[in-house]
Amino acid sequence: MMKGPELRAILVLPFNVLVTVPAVLMWWSHDTSWPEVGMLRGGLAAGCFGIGLTLMVTTIRLFSREGHGTLAPWAPTQKLVIRGPYRFVRNPMISGVLFNLLGEALLLGSWILAAWFACFFLGNAIYLPLSEEAGLAKRFGAAYEHYRRAVPRWLPRITPYDPAAGTSDPAHPPHA
Repeated sequence: MMKGPELRAILVLPFNVLVTVPAVLMWWSHDTSWPEVGMLRGGLAAGCFGIGLTLMVTTIRLFSREGHGTLAPWAPTQKLVIRGPYRFVRNPMISGVLFNLLGEALLLGSWILAAWFACFFLGNAIYLPLSEEAGLAKRFGAAYEHYRRAVPRWLPRITPYDPAAGTSDPAHPPHA
C-alpha cells in the first residue's frame, strides 16, 4: 500500500510531467486531434508505455522498500538503492518517464510532445550530474562513487552491476 509521501511525490513529479504538462502543451498548441494510429506507430507507443510503466513502478517500489524514501528530492531514500534496474543503469526512473513521454508523442503523433520529451531529457541531463549525483555522493560517499563509476547514467550495462566485484573489472570500465 502506498503511503502519503510516496503518493504526493508521484502526483507532483511523474503525474505533472506525463499528464499535466502534455495536456497544457496540447491545448496551447491547439493540437487536440486524435490521429489514426497505424500498427507500427501504435506498437512502438505500446512498447514504450510498457517499458516506461514497468521501470516507473519497479523503481518507486524499490525506493520505498529498499531505500526507505521516495522519488522526490524532498523525501529522498535513506539507503542507496542498487537493485533491480539500478544494477544496469543509474537513472531507470527518469528512463521510465522518458519512455512514457516518447510513447505519448508517438501515440498522438505530436511534435510538441516530442519537443517536450527532448526538453525533459535535456533538463535531466543537466540536473542529474550537477545536483542529484552530487547529493548522492555527499549522502552515500564511496559506495555511490563506486556505483557511479561502474554503472552508466543512461545506456544500460549488458551485465548487472555487482558491488562486491570491485572497480577493477576490465569488462566494466568506468562510465560518465
